[in-house]
Amino acid sequence: MDKAVFLDRDGTINKEVTYLYRPEDLVILPGVPEAVKILRDNGFCILVVTNQAGIARGYYTVEHMHRLHRYLNEQLKRDGAWIDAFYYCPHHPEHGIGEYRKVCRCRKPDTGMFEMAEREYEIDKNHSYMIGDKRIDVQAGHNYGIRSILVGTGYGREEREKSRRQGEEPFYDFYSETLMGAAEFIIGKEKKQHG
Repeated sequence: MDKAVFLDRDGTINKEVTYLYRPEDLVILPGVPEAVKILRDNGFCILVVTNQAGIARGYYTVEHMHRLHRYLNEQLKRDGAWIDAFYYCPHHPEHGIGEYRKVCRCRKPDTGMFEMAEREYEIDKNHSYMIGDKRIDVQAGHNYGIRSILVGTGYGREEREKSRRQGEEPFYDFYSETLMGAAEFIIGKEKKQHG
């Protein structure tokens, strides 16, 4: 069985840029390579699940996105870290163009990208996690049946504050300001379970 950490991309791994597709616009957030490396060193496979409405809207192509992902991995590898696989949703129910305009199962908070991962990995849901900066990331993880962590990067802090102002119960299993904090929480939790 594979222990996996599913990561949102924009706002979680890299700085939020509207419809990011150019390698020169990619800014990896501080501490991300180290967090990915520590998770890998502790036996997790790292899988990205990302909604890519920019493809649906015709702003860039699937190949542009693949090129960005190759570049992202090149940057991470400099620090001994890398992503094992990238899963993406190129659809949008209202704003998609042509074949990309549709309601699909892969767009978060639905679980289609997680199911794609299951074709390549034997996901151990009891020891797998979802990390993202939006409510839909956490919901997607919960819908798939895994613990989900909200990070304060990207939109995360804002999402958490809004939820608190509305007096909601936390919609996430854990909150961390950074990906490294989330990684340390996961490793600590796994050690406790095995200890």
